[in-house]
Amino acid sequence: MMDGMRKPSLFFVFALVPLDALMLFCAGLSAYFLRTSSFIAEWRPVLFYLNLPFERYALMLAAIIPFWLLVFALTGLYRTQRSDVLQEFFHVIASCSFAVMAVIVYIFATREWFDSRFIIIASWAFSIVYVLVGRWVFRGFQRYLIATRRMGTERVLLVGDNEATHILAREMERDRSLGYTVAGRIAATDIDEIKRAMAGQNIDTVLVGDADYAKEAIAELAEFCRDMHLNFRFAPTLFQTLTTHVEMNVIGGVPLIEVKHTALDGWGRVAKRVADLFGSALGLALCAPFFGVVAVWIKLDSKGPVMVALDRVTLGRRFTMYKFRSMVDNAHELKPELMRYNERKDGGPLFKIHNDPRVTRAGRFLRKTRIDELPQLWNVLKGEMSLVGPRPHEPEEVARYEAHHKKLLVIKAGMTGMAQTSGSSDLPFEEEVKLDTYYIENWSLLLDIKILFRTCVVLFRDRSAC
Repeated sequence: MMDGMRKPSLFFVFALVPLDALMLFCAGLSAYFLRTSSFIAEWRPVLFYLNLPFERYALMLAAIIPFWLLVFALTGLYRTQRSDVLQEFFHVIASCSFAVMAVIVYIFATREWFDSRFIIIASWAFSIVYVLVGRWVFRGFQRYLIATRRMGTERVLLVGDNEATHILAREMERDRSLGYTVAGRIAATDIDEIKRAMAGQNIDTVLVGDADYAKEAIAELAEFCRDMHLNFRFAPTLFQTLTTHVEMNVIGGVPLIEVKHTALDGWGRVAKRVADLFGSALGLALCAPFFGVVAVWIKLDSKGPVMVALDRVTLGRRFTMYKFRSMVDNAHELKPELMRYNERKDGGPLFKIHNDPRVTRAGRFLRKTRIDELPQLWNVLKGEMSLVGPRPHEPEEVARYEAHHKKLLVIKAGMTGMAQTSGSSDLPFEEEVKLDTYYIENWSLLLDIKILFRTCVVLFRDRSAC
């Protein structure tokens, strides 16, 4: 339900990248032409025409701008969270200052002689002005589209019947540029009533304005929104009853707190997808010749297809996951007969047998080395999985999840993950949930890189998949 709202929001974030690049290029050009203008040249003669002609300077500027944009992304200038003018003003100043300092340090460290300190200082000043002006004009255009075309608005279900809820409804209707549309209102937090109120409304966000509801009802509603992939916001006095992953906004003087299911939101989600695309494409290119050898071995070892298509669940939806076949052809049909031998005694939904009689001779080696999982790179390339994430489970296993287990469905399943590299299949299911929950709540690209490196180590040390 949330995708329809998120796509326009991410469009606005993406549009800022080329806009900032254009503004930075204009800032660099302005600094150069100001330095070479007669006004400055009379005071400080231009002596670098031979060493720094305009063509060479323009190429240098084009090479620096991508780094500058990377700094903007790392400092949070491309988050989907709404920010006011003053907040963005100081954020742009800090980001531009950090970027220009990094350039200065690079010039110093590489001992490259840059012919004009004036241009560096002027570029810094112009970049702040140009980026701010560009963003403010763009924000005005964005507010116009939201107010007139309703582009990127969130369809909100308001829960509550107190004064704060009335103020929120009034402000959302009065100022359409806030980006909210009240699609429905309900007084109670009863889940069944909320489901009926949401029927046919395509709700993006559930917003609780009444701070007097019981914490048990709020917790149940938060879990419901998480399972349905909805935004959930509530009055701040409920803050301590839920989670520390929050962002605050103010509408009409009423403070709101939004529950963030994961740090993987907005620009973080885009960065992770880019990393997945690059990693899966590179992996498939490197592994393609090797796949042929594996396929021949599997066919010679036992009857059946080279690969198997398995039903798995990610983001609460079923998808087809691909693996090299490591079991006999009718393995799934034999599973009910082997359930009594399940070695997982932790009460969780998973099934595991060491020395599983269904595993073929070639399959034992493929499983020990995790080679059987390499076709999942195709799932990653298609966007059905991620390189790093919670383990993809079978639909019948997911059907046995308890409420707190469903946190694992907030993000895409992964080829590897924190749980897989911290004990693998021998790990009790509840511990697996704790590790994956920590990953979801503390995600970063650096954490993904660490897990991928740790996976390489596990390939040589861990044999629990046998």
